[in-house]
Amino acid sequence: MTPPPRLVPLLEQFDFAYQRLADRLAGPVVDSGNGTDVEVVPLTDEEYHWEPVPGCWSVRRRTDGPGPRATVLDGAGAWGRDGAPAPHPVPPPFTTLAWRLSHLTEMLILRADHTVGSRTLTREDVPVGADAAEAVAALRTGAAAWRAALLAADDAALDTVGHSGYPYGSDPEDVFLDIVWWVNQELLHHGAEIALLRDLYAARGE
Repeated sequence: MTPPPRLVPLLEQFDFAYQRLADRLAGPVVDSGNGTDVEVVPLTDEEYHWEPVPGCWSVRRRTDGPGPRATVLDGAGAWGRDGAPAPHPVPPPFTTLAWRLSHLTEMLILRADHTVGSRTLTREDVPVGADAAEAVAALRTGAAAWRAALLAADDAALDTVGHSGYPYGSDPEDVFLDIVWWVNQELLHHGAEIALLRDLYAARGE
């Protein structure tokens, strides 16, 4: 199906933001923004789990339990992501690259499911990556699933309130076009955060 014209720029923005983040994580190069390729060292397990400040929220083995001020480990599998039911801790804990990548991946997978899938998945159904390779692969899977949901949307779907029934946001009350915009900004801003954490990790101790 040909995407509705008003979806096209948002789809192109999503593709750009995802590819830029994927390149920033795995390389071998990323576009600097002026057409020059910058070499990228692929994300390592040590960097994936790096906690730059005390008291971080991250992803952890379930056997180790939640981190500081967290009360649960969200996700499926032997690893989980630090979390706490509302009201959340104030001030918010600093979150690691692993936490942000897991959060972003979960959002893409669940929103895709609650748009064109079973509409039944919860946070407890989405595995949390134990290492960098698993996390990058899961992000790729989530991005592909969400993109497929976008390509399935016609003009009527874009204007439908609750076309996405994602249970952890305002999706059931919003038209789908607004949700598409929101997912793009999530990808853009978390992608920027992850890129900055990569820069900080590379510069540590210099």
